[in-house]
Amino acid sequence: MSIVLGFVALMAVIAFAWLSRQGLTDKPWLETGAVTRIPSPGGRPTGRVGLGVFLAVVGGLFALAGSAVVMRMGYADWFALRMPGVVWLGTALLALASLCLQSALIAARRGDARASRAAFGAGALATLAFLAAQILAWLRLAETGQGLAANPGASFFFLISGLHGLHILGGLVALARVAGRLGHGAPPRRAVPGLELCAVYWHFLLLVWLAMLALLSGWASDVAALCRAILT
Repeated sequence: MSIVLGFVALMAVIAFAWLSRQGLTDKPWLETGAVTRIPSPGGRPTGRVGLGVFLAVVGGLFALAGSAVVMRMGYADWFALRMPGVVWLGTALLALASLCLQSALIAARRGDARASRAAFGAGALATLAFLAAQILAWLRLAETGQGLAANPGASFFFLISGLHGLHILGGLVALARVAGRLGHGAPPRRAVPGLELCAVYWHFLLLVWLAMLALLSGWASDVAALCRAILT
């Protein structure tokens, strides 16, 4: 349970830091003296605030799923899932997609349209490849007798990876909108807000995926046991 609590605490810290950067923790009614900061005509970027709240909710959802896994691991019929190799390939592809979107954002900020479009396209392709790898992983698990109803570990993997995949699909909708702003002839800085939101979302999905993968494969339990042994 300490693993899940640590994950929830991490998500809370990330959400608080994100919302703090958007100025939601400011108290203008307590400020005295001359006004030194003039708000922009459009106010706070609603997209950033909305994404911060959404990530906090999604983080809580996956934390609940993780807590269910931890509680189920206490039963005698639980054993660590044998992950097929394609799962690790998919993990590398998701990490590549996250890195590419961050690179696209950096290129757009400096006005390099060509580099931004190339990195964005690579990130989108890596994301689609990740989804294909997930489908292959499900097929491999079924072929090795670890189907949806084979054992609790497999059931949780199908559930959590399917839920994660749905969030990836939702992110692809946002990518499609950003792709329109990165069209030929359009100034790359116009796509910076959308790229920033997509990059943060992909970083978050990568973090969640790594945490859930470590939990289901048994790594997180081994690390927690090692930490307890060292502390005691």
